[in-house]
Amino acid sequence: MRFGGVQLGGRLDRYVSSLFIGAYATSLLLVVGLAIIIDVATNLDYFETWSDGSSATTGMIVRYYALNSPFLYLQVAPFVTTAAALFTLTKLIKYNELVACLNAGVSARRVLLPLYAGALLASAGMFVLRENATAAFGERRDAMKEVLDQHRFERVLEDISLRDVAGNIVVLGEYRPEEFTARTLQVAGLRGRSLSFITAVEARYEPRGDGRMGWRLVEGKLRETTGDTASVRDLEWLELVEFTPSDVLLAKKGDRAPLELSFAELERLALRDPSNLEYQTLFHYHLTFPLANVVLLLITLPFLLGRERGKNLEGLVTASLMCVLYFATDFVFRSLGMEGAISPLWSSWTPVLVCGSIGVALTEGSRT
Repeated sequence: MRFGGVQLGGRLDRYVSSLFIGAYATSLLLVVGLAIIIDVATNLDYFETWSDGSSATTGMIVRYYALNSPFLYLQVAPFVTTAAALFTLTKLIKYNELVACLNAGVSARRVLLPLYAGALLASAGMFVLRENATAAFGERRDAMKEVLDQHRFERVLEDISLRDVAGNIVVLGEYRPEEFTARTLQVAGLRGRSLSFITAVEARYEPRGDGRMGWRLVEGKLRETTGDTASVRDLEWLELVEFTPSDVLLAKKGDRAPLELSFAELERLALRDPSNLEYQTLFHYHLTFPLANVVLLLITLPFLLGRERGKNLEGLVTASLMCVLYFATDFVFRSLGMEGAISPLWSSWTPVLVCGSIGVALTEGSRT
């Protein structure tokens, strides 16, 4: 099949693709490596001696960054793709290969088709990687980060609030994942016409008599109010709400690092708290952010096309400014959506649609 006068997958596509793949590998090592260095520099306390005299081992820190590398990549992936595409185009211009293609009647847009195809693959890869990496080792990464941040091997989560699917509210003063134990539990919700309030000094997640898992309460109390009538009784097993230890961990992650939530995790959180604008915005954002791989190419590559060999610096500077402008716009709209100033749908899709349209116009109008 021919497209733009050239066989799809032919020698030209294979050559440009090989340049792009090599540039992508180099950009990946450079950008992700730089991201890791910056993260290490901002977390030098990982290497400090803890208050009890112990400290994190070098092996633990190395394992943490090995687990965290895919998530760092997800934050900078569009930069990797854009840098690789700019490097590839610069090389084609430097050795007059783009000019040769133009003289042969092949447009610049057709020559650069493998770059846009690669950007689409990177977009799909980001979505797949986020979901699979989170499911495979996201919890282990989070647990190690908690240890390094809190300077203690025992993992303790504090001040956790969550909702169940019925909208009942659960507040935990403390939760220890290794022991499946929560302390200072409070639950508020409705059961029929009654307002129910449950308190307990401690709750342990363990098997019930019928084999199902549940929360056994220590000094559990249930207070029910119906109209002017109130009653109080002891409670051995948690009633009214349904949640699991994984729901507790997810609620804490959503509160502490919402941008690191996967699409599936946001779906779970939004189901329990459908009025939460932050979750709604990030739900759309996880769909649109990968598209930045393509949008950035549309708004940067045209500034290198049509320039003479050896005079690409101005184009590269302009392309870099366009990247900054796009991410600044993306940040502003995302913030407006999370604050409720505009709808979550428009806050996530407006930067992609507007900048993408500008990019298409720039590409069509470029000198080719």
